[in-house]
Amino acid sequence: MVVEQFEYREVLRQMTLRDLTLRYKQTVMGFGWAVLMPLVNTAVFSVIFTRVARLDVGMPYPLYAFCGLLAWNFFASALRFSVTSLTSNQILVSKIYFPREIFPISAVLVAVVDFAVALLPLAALMLYYRVPVGAPLLLLPVVVLVHVIFTTAIGLLLAMGNLFYRDVKYLFEVAITMWMFATSVLYPVQRVGGRIGALLGLNPMTGIIDAYRSVLLLNAWPSPTLAAAALVSTLLLAIAWFAFHRSEFAFAEHL
Repeated sequence: MVVEQFEYREVLRQMTLRDLTLRYKQTVMGFGWAVLMPLVNTAVFSVIFTRVARLDVGMPYPLYAFCGLLAWNFFASALRFSVTSLTSNQILVSKIYFPREIFPISAVLVAVVDFAVALLPLAALMLYYRVPVGAPLLLLPVVVLVHVIFTTAIGLLLAMGNLFYRDVKYLFEVAITMWMFATSVLYPVQRVGGRIGALLGLNPMTGIIDAYRSVLLLNAWPSPTLAAAALVSTLLLAIAWFAFHRSEFAFAEHL
């Protein structure tokens, strides 16, 4: 399967460029949309958690929230386009052969580009708040890689699921909102005690987002939860890819 991806790498590149062009075609702001929503949400939640219900997160809250929202928006955006990536390309899926996983993978790669653009205002915020950086920053590519692997695994499963059951795209919108509040995006879920807190601690996205904050904002090495998230992500990707290929022969008849 990996060899096949390499052979069709040009198709993946063209699909990614096509999706990237279509996303911002005839828009005034272009890539600015990748930055605007995290900034707006950061402003809203900063008012809530610094003026209405004060929350101490050990750093300026706008930094904490923007970093979390940035990572989460990459995840949610990639999945939002992945879930319909097969059903919105019916002719290509049913008439032409190439690895079908190229569709959800290209959706993830487009989100990576948006994520890279949105890192610029985060760097500006870090300069404004005089956040020191050090050797842990070298692990940022590792954190991004784990994030991409986990996102790709979920994207493959959602794309396949939505092809067989069209309800998936509607359930996804509900699930992604609930998932965000079960992740350390806007507040540290570690403060939630009891069984619910223990359950939330199993969420791989919390380990990934906390790792971003460690290497970018805290000048600290990521906790072992990143290693656990990396293991879960790799295993999940292998399972998702295998299931995707096993079901691929039935894609055309369900379109």
